[in-house]
Amino acid sequence: MNRRLRLADARLYLVLEARPHGADPAPLLDAALRGGVDVVQLRDKELPDAELVRAAETFRRACAAHGALFVLNDRPDLVDACGADGVHVGQSDASVADARALAGDERVVGLSIETEDQLDATEGADYLGVGAVFATPTKAESAAGGLELVRAAALRVRIPWFAIGGIELDNAAEVAAAGARGIAVVRAIRDADDPEAAAHALRAALGEPASA
Repeated sequence: MNRRLRLADARLYLVLEARPHGADPAPLLDAALRGGVDVVQLRDKELPDAELVRAAETFRRACAAHGALFVLNDRPDLVDACGADGVHVGQSDASVADARALAGDERVVGLSIETEDQLDATEGADYLGVGAVFATPTKAESAAGGLELVRAAALRVRIPWFAIGGIELDNAAEVAAAGARGIAVVRAIRDADDPEAAAHALRAALGEPASA
């Protein structure tokens, strides 16, 4: 299926470093994807290029096996080498236009949105990551926008978007009720005792259980 069509259907987005908790990511990826994750982003700003490309192979294989999208964080120049379906850039990273020029028109480009004002400057992006919604150590640089930011995005955004930042199982339904059709998580799946069950539960909180 076309990448943008798959993106339009996506509800659950997982962000992971190359070696979660210092371990091989393959078992975690497989469990999360079985549980219903639709998009996986490899986010590891510390790795040298060659190591990032090597790490990406595990992510690419896992996503391909489950029909999920694989997105690379902040490195449009390495999308081809990593075999990624797209790239995600932040407000201080490459522009959407520059990312598109490097990654190619057939790849998806995502953009981080941290404030309501930034919702007016999303031209060219295929999807948005909106947040941080709640305070979180994984996005310590972002002030929490709260559910008001989610409500604003629900009213104004016409492309796929995912609420992100401090979203866990105990608040995912609240985020969905505020208007988020999709959510992006890190710890809620990465740190779960049973990542597959955690992904299933998050999808259920969004009102759409993963298919068996």
